[in-house]
Amino acid sequence: MLAKDLRISVGRLARRIRQLYTNASGDDVSFTELAVLSRLDRDGPHTSAQLAHLERITAQAIGTVLGGLHQRGMVAREPDPADRRRVITAITDSGSAALVSREQVITERLAAAVDSLTPDERDRLAAALPVLVNLAERL
Repeated sequence: MLAKDLRISVGRLARRIRQLYTNASGDDVSFTELAVLSRLDRDGPHTSAQLAHLERITAQAIGTVLGGLHQRGMVAREPDPADRRRVITAITDSGSAALVSREQVITERLAAAVDSLTPDERDRLAAALPVLVNLAERL
């Protein structure tokens, strides 16, 4: 069944990438923390509720993640100028540097793996990427 084979293949790839992210450097940034830093880097500042929704984790979990990142100076938290009851979180230079460093290592490892494929396999992979993006948006 295609759905089962896809789940197994993508699951193995996702676990391997997660392992690479976890082991890419000596810092103690978790995969979830990296996902939040990446979101803030891509999309700009957010409230904790927005981040929890976007990352599909609980409010308690995002609070723990943001607290740890803030303690290490990777994010800054400021009152929302439009509603002082809310707090806006933004990535700092330190958070950006940690993210760039980690992503560079992972991208280099992925590039080496892709380069080891045959030309036909690389072409098929490139053709599959838009379909995978479309599928991810439908889940």
